[in-house]
Amino acid sequence: METHPVQTKANGRKGQGRISKAVTMKAYEVYCHVFSEQEAMVTGGCRGGFSSGELIAFLYARSFPKEEWKDRVAEVFRDMEEI
Repeated sequence: METHPVQTKANGRKGQGRISKAVTMKAYEVYCHVFSEQEAMVTGGCRGGFSSGELIAFLYARSFPKEEWKDRVAEVFRDMEEI
């Protein structure tokens, strides 16, 4: 199974994890629509990949019609609490 890097955080320390390419590519589709293409987000060349919060926001937004994705991502980021 091919994987992509994701940012992790445990005990207040940043780390690096991996998650299925199938998951990151669905999130990346939304990311591209909302922001713009930046392949390094899934290859690890940019910040070590998506954070778990970003994955949640993009995958949540993807369950809605495409024209709502930007608003739904903003909704998650606005209401998200940092742990």
